[in-house]
Amino acid sequence: MFYFFLPTLFSYKLILVAAAVIPAFFLMVKVYRSDRLEQESPRMLKNLVIAGILSSLIALVAEKFLCLLLDLLVPKTSVLYPVLLYFGIVAFSEEGAKYFMLQRRTWRAPEFNCQYDAVVYAVFVSLGFALWENISYVMAYGFQTAIVRALTAIPGHACFGVFMGVFYGFAKRMDYAYHAEFSKFFRVLAVLLPAIIHGAYDYIATVDSSSIYFIVFIAILFVISYLLVGTMSKKDRYIS
Repeated sequence: MFYFFLPTLFSYKLILVAAAVIPAFFLMVKVYRSDRLEQESPRMLKNLVIAGILSSLIALVAEKFLCLLLDLLVPKTSVLYPVLLYFGIVAFSEEGAKYFMLQRRTWRAPEFNCQYDAVVYAVFVSLGFALWENISYVMAYGFQTAIVRALTAIPGHACFGVFMGVFYGFAKRMDYAYHAEFSKFFRVLAVLLPAIIHGAYDYIATVDSSSIYFIVFIAILFVISYLLVGTMSKKDRYIS
């Protein structure tokens, strides 16, 4: 009897994985095709997706450890608890891990010679993160979760990646121009701003994901990110 149901079960799992993977793949293609000057090599893009997956594992370990500390120091009934959880732990652990892997894989890479490259790199790392995270969610909670996350969480991670990439690109340009202090400033913003937006996203979603505030927040975030991608693509120029 078990072997009779095995093909059906296997097919269902494949559908869940596809539902998790397809939205991330679609967004990767969109951002990649907006690279007008010099598109990145398949090898670089593959490494960035792998870096994103690795960053999700780093973030998971950091979140587990920091959540244990938070539980010891702050009561869960406290108003401060969700603020520290979503803004201080989840957002900075995830965006910090993404940035760590992004910088390790790209900062000194010969291919990083255009400012828009930074947007491509950051979005691919973010979607690699979201890809692995989404597979974990849908395998645990099913197809309905895949639909919700495809419409919100995966594009959300892509948006966080856009903001990270914009400032990461500025940092690289300043570094090439020997403006070390400005480069450092933009690198801080490349983590800080996505983390704040990520924290706000998680906090609002947890309070009430069906509220008009959450819908408006997502809509504004997506529109700004879409405009940023278009603007950075059109104004792209060589760094070196």
